Amino acid sequence: MNWLPHDRFQALIPLPPGLRVESMQGAHIEAVITALRSWYPDVAYGANSGYLREAFYRQRVCLDGAADKDIQVFTIWAGDELVGLWSPEREVDSLALYAHVGVIAPHHARAGLMRQVTAGMEDVAREMGAAFMYAMVTLKHPYMAQALEHAGYRLLGFFPGYDRELVAGVVKRVYQAVYAKLLVAEDRVLRPDPKNLTPGARALFELLFSD
Repeated sequence: MNWLPHDRFQALIPLPPGLRVESMQGAHIEAVITALRSWYPDVAYGANSGYLREAFYRQRVCLDGAADKDIQVFTIWAGDELVGLWSPEREVDSLALYAHVGVIAPHHARAGLMRQVTAGMEDVAREMGAAFMYAMVTLKHPYMAQALEHAGYRLLGFFPGYDRELVAGVVKRVYQAVYAKLLVAEDRVLRPDPKNLTPGARALFELLFSD
């Protein structure tokens, strides 16, 4: 499950006129870190805090057109201004993509960019051969959850205390909503035999997958 060439993912993530998507460049690490601190201050305390460290990009992220690592960062630009980013991680053995971070500059938040990028990345994932995409989102605001639900992702439940956020000046463990989308036909998926489920698991499965 290889990353697509730069020109291909650009074609699959169409944006409004004047905006463009780029793969992460080493020269942009400082700008990305500065923007994240401003747009998404909670990132400093949680599972994605690595996005505020230069070493994280050097060690784990594909840079300068390389496709040899499992994490990509796609940056969104309006001219020379960084206005957003979306960062997936490929899970080669399970043919899955996990969306680590998706964030848009506040003054562009109402332009629908996150919905467009989310939809475009689904096309990227399919062309890569991914069968599954998933994300965990904060419950401090509804914006990312709304974008995923609009794109057809299914809410699977909540991770209690999985991540950390700053709440009224105190870092606390917080709930995260878990969303996922299957990218292959249902007939390729084995549904569990009800006799193998506990009563609680069966009740939750029937609630989530009654359709």
